[in-house]
Amino acid sequence: MAAQNKRILCFIDECGTAGEQGFALGCVMAWARDCGRADKSLSDLLEPNVNELHAASLSKEYIQSLLARFAQTERPQGIILLNRLGTVSTGTAAAIYAGNVVETVKVAIGQFRELHNISGRGLGNVELILDLNHHNTDPECQRLISAARQNDGRFKAVNRVSQIDSAASRLLQLADVVAYARTWIHRGEENAKGLHESYGIRVL
Repeated sequence: MAAQNKRILCFIDECGTAGEQGFALGCVMAWARDCGRADKSLSDLLEPNVNELHAASLSKEYIQSLLARFAQTERPQGIILLNRLGTVSTGTAAAIYAGNVVETVKVAIGQFRELHNISGRGLGNVELILDLNHHNTDPECQRLISAARQNDGRFKAVNRVSQIDSAASRLLQLADVVAYARTWIHRGEENAKGLHESYGIRVL
């Protein structure tokens, strides 16, 4: 029961466009109490003039160096970094986005439970934090996510959903970087095993 009361934060950003080939989500999940330490571990690696990380505008070499150094910091060991290719592909763009967010969160919750040896139904109190965009502010997307919170298995652990500008959250920016790593796989420059071994990113 204790795990049900401990707050968990789940940050999600995307790479690509919902409904188009190659669309992927990046997810960062951690105990809320650990997020400040993870934020500081990442921020301490950045130059003083870096306000916001946008993976698409950075070189591969810079991003990979950042991820490798972040993996070696005193970041919380219980953090989940997940890159998941979109598998929901029917409906409007807003519906496709919503469906893939739901499925990604369910996978992340399952992996988080396994990592922390949480059995039974002992996990809840998850806050989902999305990078503010035109999909997650669409009424259809919000309706589908709300319905999933009531009816869809592990996603019922989510008790709050927020959409914020990624500039306000270093861990949301990290989710953007994790999502962008999928482009290296598409280009044949990296594989899932390499991303996990080098940077701790779980790829599905």
